Order: sequence, then structure tokens, then C-alpha cells
Amino acid sequence: MAQLVFDIETVALPLESFDEAQQQYLLKWAEREETPERQQRKREELIAQLNLYPFTAQVVAIGMLNVESHKGRVYYQAPTKESWRSEDTLIEYESGSETEILKKFWEDVRSYKQLITFNGRGFDCPFLMLRSALLGIKPSRNLMLARSDAEHIDLLEKLTFYGAIRKFNLDFYCKAFGIPSPKERLSGPQINTLFAEGKYREIAEYCFDDVRATAELYRLWREFLAE
Repeated sequence: MAQLVFDIETVALPLESFDEAQQQYLLKWAEREETPERQQRKREELIAQLNLYPFTAQVVAIGMLNVESHKGRVYYQAPTKESWRSEDTLIEYESGSETEILKKFWEDVRSYKQLITFNGRGFDCPFLMLRSALLGIKPSRNLMLARSDAEHIDLLEKLTFYGAIRKFNLDFYCKAFGIPSPKERLSGPQINTLFAEGKYREIAEYCFDDVRATAELYRLWREFLAE
């Protein structure tokens, strides 16, 4: 069975790209704070959270790995066209606009029977579908179908037994299971800064580090916990 592990990286759209009414809506909770200092802190907190939502952020990288062949691909945003491979030649990197990388993802994902993610149903899948719709791209498949292992294994759901116990982030699970954590080098909040600095390749490599860690977590789950 063809299995695909995937992960995305997102970056907030500039606050100035929204009209005045939208900005007020996005930052309204800051106005409820009692002092100017607390209002400013809340404002910064809200702005930092904009990269979590498809209506206020963009997809800047999509990493994928074929579980069986161990070959992977990363589509990432960059102003110039470029393509290159990892040192072992197993991972191909290709740049493009947000629209281009989304279209290529939907072309690739249609050929896989089963998808594997970490919190994919809570973040990556709805983000990809809604962001694509906003850009006039029709998804090639519904990533948010009913919870069926045949279609999609979300490791966060599996490792919490569907909410029976507390959930942890990918970094914590990796360290607990002895998997090299991609967060040792970078973390999600730093992606905004890297994108602003034009470090697009670094974002692409970090995205695939997340994919590789997710794939290893899946291997351990399948060996010790899957039925």
C-alpha cells in the first residue's frame, strides 16, 4: 500500500495586508486588556498566532516522504525557480509560488492510498484545503474524511488514544522515544523570521526534518502500538 508522510510550514501574512476592519477584528482581544503595556503584549501574541490560520497565513513549504521507497520531495516558496537534491539524492527540493507548490502537492497526493501526519487533522489538512480554496485550487482529495486508518493515520490522535490522555508536541514525543528532534535546530515560530530574511532553503530543510521525525515516530508506533 502506497503511504505518504507529509508536513507543512506556514508564515503569517503581513498585518497590513488586511483592511482596517479585519485588523480590528484580529486584534480585538488586545483592547480588552487593562493597561497599555498588557495591550501591547497581547497584540504581539495575537500577531504571532496569525500563522496558525489559513485565512491569515500562507503555505511556505510542503514536505513529503514515501514510506516504502524512502524517497521524498519538498515544495517550498522562493522568489526564484530552483531545484536541488539532498546529499544522499533521495530528497528532491523544488521552489515555486504558493499556488504552484499547492498544485504540485495535490498532483502528488492523489496517488497515495494512506496518509500519515502528526496533528494533520488538527492543522495541516484543513489548512491545505482552505488555503487552496482561497487561491482557486480544487483539492484532488478530501483530507478531512471520517477518521479511517485506511485513509489517514494521525499520530497525535493515536498517541493520545483519541484524547484519552494528554497530548504533547512533536519535539516532546521525539525526545521521549529517542528520535532526533527537528526542533533542536529550529522551531515553528522562527519560520516567520527565516522567511523574512529570505532563507527559503533552510525552511525547506527544516520542513523535511519534521517529515523524517514523523516517519520514524510512525515506525515505532506501528511496531509497538498498532493492532
